[in-house]
Amino acid sequence: MSRESTTFATDKTSSIMTFKELTQTRFSVRKFTAEPVSPADIRYIMDCVRLAPSACNRQPWHFLIISSDECKERIRQCYDRPWFASAPLYVLCLKADDEAWMRADDGKNHADIDLGIAVEHLCLAAAERGLGSCWVCNYDVEAVARLFPRQGYEAVAIVPIGHIAPDCPHPEKKRKDLATIVEEL
Repeated sequence: MSRESTTFATDKTSSIMTFKELTQTRFSVRKFTAEPVSPADIRYIMDCVRLAPSACNRQPWHFLIISSDECKERIRQCYDRPWFASAPLYVLCLKADDEAWMRADDGKNHADIDLGIAVEHLCLAAAERGLGSCWVCNYDVEAVARLFPRQGYEAVAIVPIGHIAPDCPHPEKKRKDLATIVEEL
């Protein structure tokens, strides 16, 4: 495989970043500027989400782009943290268990797995565009269901997206050593 097929250039810069560099660069952003996310960036990110793989291509997901002032105030009621309120845009990520592929042997539903893949596409696409994101799952579940009802869907994550504030905390990435998580047989 050529280097061109394993790297990409962002529209905003002419730099080329490998996938590994992108995964090393991306972090959970907890402070944003007030600058809005451009419609072109939103389209690009959501198109990357659309291309995410899912079991048997069922795509058991739905995404709400929350950008209006009224809806931002509603989502902020579901996760009351000062840093969360600084985001100019939110994506509410929902799954549909009834639409997901289920493994025949044990009935394992793959909606959570499929949505997890799509949400990671969202976070990495945002990072590629120079934007920050943070995968939020510790929100008020009842409030989300009440304020953003979607028949047949369950909210799984809220992802704030925006331009990273210059003074945003950026802790060092700490990951387990490869030898502790990989076993060669």
